[in-house]
Amino acid sequence: MLPDSPAPLAPEAPAPEAPNARRPLLVALATTVLVTALSYLTPKDHAGTAVGLVFLAVTWWLVLRADEHVIRAHGLSLGGLLEPLPLDRRRLLRDAATALLWVLVLALIIFPPFWIGFKLFWRLKMPFVFRALTSPWNEISGHFLAVALPEEAFFRGYLQTRLDAAWPPRWRVLGADLGPGLLVASAIFAIGHFLTVPSPDRLAVFFPSLVFGWLRARTGGIGAGVVFHALCNLFSATLQRGYGLT
Repeated sequence: MLPDSPAPLAPEAPAPEAPNARRPLLVALATTVLVTALSYLTPKDHAGTAVGLVFLAVTWWLVLRADEHVIRAHGLSLGGLLEPLPLDRRRLLRDAATALLWVLVLALIIFPPFWIGFKLFWRLKMPFVFRALTSPWNEISGHFLAVALPEEAFFRGYLQTRLDAAWPPRWRVLGADLGPGLLVASAIFAIGHFLTVPSPDRLAVFFPSLVFGWLRARTGGIGAGVVFHALCNLFSATLQRGYGLT
């Protein structure tokens, strides 16, 4: 009697595909092309809003329509505001207070030397004269909701997170684990600003983008980056008005 034939081995399950930078880079390219076109085709008064809506729509499609685990992994919870769960007020207040503390510390460190550099760059000799906003609510809400939130959600929430998954962080900087994803996301951020308004000084946003990205890595979310981003824009606009540059 012949021995039983050995049972065929079950095929091994395929290994999970490693994260790859191709998809987020293609998404960034397509989104940059779209917002650049909109910035020229949309009436000037509405171009910024249109661009911000595109960033939010792309981020919603790729991240925010998923469950709370995916949203948290991308740092987009905002204290639970953007999660499909009942709101925990204690968590919201705790996260908001933490974000504001980070913003206060960074503003005290960065804004004074930025002011000095601003004067040197523009070779300003006249004194600064504070000029109040003509439409405070419109300008402040615009910088927070139409600029800082959409850009941080897309560039730091989606893009930097996906690039970090593909190119793991390798440097420890002031408590934050950073990698090539921060540099690439910041470069794309700067190129996008240049394409919408083709002036070389627009490329300088690469440097504050590094700070926004560091905040994303250090705090685990985009909340502090949104507030600091908006305050940086408002501070820069205040200096321009105060020195008569606008």
